[in-house]
Amino acid sequence: GGLCQLSNLIYWMTLHTPLTVTERWRHSYDVFPDSHRTQPFGSGATVAYNYIDLQIRNDTNTDFQLLVWVGDTHLHGEWRSERPAQLRYEIYEAGHRITREWWGGYLRHNVIRRKIYDGENNLVADELVAENHAVMMYEPMLPPAKNEPFGHH
Repeated sequence: GGLCQLSNLIYWMTLHTPLTVTERWRHSYDVFPDSHRTQPFGSGATVAYNYIDLQIRNDTNTDFQLLVWVGDTHLHGEWRSERPAQLRYEIYEAGHRITREWWGGYLRHNVIRRKIYDGENNLVADELVAENHAVMMYEPMLPPAKNEPFGHH
């Protein structure tokens, strides 16, 4: 829904700042195939009133301002700070795999990592952000083409 889209956006933007995420939850199901995915699987954050939340802390000596707005077709947002950014952040997926489980379904696994670069583009850190394990709610394997035996190209 709308609140999860908002929390996903805030979380994704926060990963590109020096701010600290102190609480983050994600859906335990993978409900969408990757065909139109624009961010790595498991890089979102979900919220449920009075139960789970997204929490962010500012451990820097710089003030930050969060702006979010709704355009004609998209949700938009940005973090602003009183000082120019000193670091650049790159979020990426590693260790992605899909496993078939004994009960007939599939689990999707991956880790989200963050590379941090200084102003001269030197890598200063490569850190674990999250580890994800989710039940897939769709068939992840493509069926064979019609009139073609499985495994033939």
